[in-house]
Amino acid sequence: MDNTYIIAEAGVNHNGELTMALRLIDAAAAAGADAVKFQTFKSAQVISKWAEKADYQLKATATAESQLEMVQRLELTDADHQALLRHCQAVGIEFLSTPFDSESVDLLANKLQLGKLKIPSGEITNAPLLLKFAHTNKPVLLSTGMSTLGEIEYALAVLAFGYTNSNHRPTSDEIRQAYLSEEGQDSLHKNVKLLHCTTEYPAPYGEINLRVMATLRAAFGLPVGLSDHTQGIAIPTAAVALGAVIIEKHFTLDRNLPGPDHQASLEPSELKAMVEAIRQVELALGSARKLPGRSEMKNIPIARKSLVAAQAIKQGEIFTEHNLTVKRPGTGISPTKYWEFLGRIAERDYACDEVIRVSGND
Repeated sequence: MDNTYIIAEAGVNHNGELTMALRLIDAAAAAGADAVKFQTFKSAQVISKWAEKADYQLKATATAESQLEMVQRLELTDADHQALLRHCQAVGIEFLSTPFDSESVDLLANKLQLGKLKIPSGEITNAPLLLKFAHTNKPVLLSTGMSTLGEIEYALAVLAFGYTNSNHRPTSDEIRQAYLSEEGQDSLHKNVKLLHCTTEYPAPYGEINLRVMATLRAAFGLPVGLSDHTQGIAIPTAAVALGAVIIEKHFTLDRNLPGPDHQASLEPSELKAMVEAIRQVELALGSARKLPGRSEMKNIPIARKSLVAAQAIKQGEIFTEHNLTVKRPGTGISPTKYWEFLGRIAERDYACDEVIRVSGND
């Protein structure tokens, strides 16, 4: 099987500082992640001045500032993005980012030429932006937090239209027909992976519903992963055992730093432990064929049993339930032949506890 694609989600945990963002890249690479992901946005294009903060943001940041003011402090410049991309290339980790507006999509897809884009859960109903994503002809990871199957299907329909049509204003019927068409479905299978997600920070374990990954695979026939917001590493590790092909997990240099997402993030040592645990699960999943493992073979004669004399037996005596038993080691005749030996004649003398040996092919 292919290795799970592990995304270390730096998000906005750089607190708007390029130096800290570069350190996050180093930490993600050192942990063994496949990619490090940031968030790209033009604050004024994404958030109105009247937008309120989420509860988790209120708990982690100053309450006097608006959501817009908070996010403006976390915005990275185009030059910052170029520096991050260069640093990722230097340390050997893929650079990803989630764009939240049309201008940011252009920056990542066209100027920085990223190989794939991430669509955040909050934009799954943002049909114009979804169309923008598809018109880049880049593969996308579509996060599905807060959504229903119907909303996911509509988002996929918009993407199918965008991947298969030129840039014009679609009608609802055209969007539906694109989704139902063979060409549209082919475009989705070529370009889209879904991420199950519970959009809360930290997300309650009882609301994760990892079985939804199987529902998404069955409903849409697309690869499915997990964007995880729980505390700890148990949930992403379990998700891999359930078939997740992608794991995305927030991390920070220090959970005590100020900012909205630090407290729901892993620290570098925990990120490294998660990557190691996922790689161990991948090895453990192994093959579906039930055969003795190579390491087990040497233990078969030790752990299994053989037919053994329960007492001294003279040559010519008949094997009975009283003089024949089953004991270790497993180097003799298998106990599966116990009933076949009852009533047979001993070919030689046996001491008590001696493994039964017979001539021929028994």
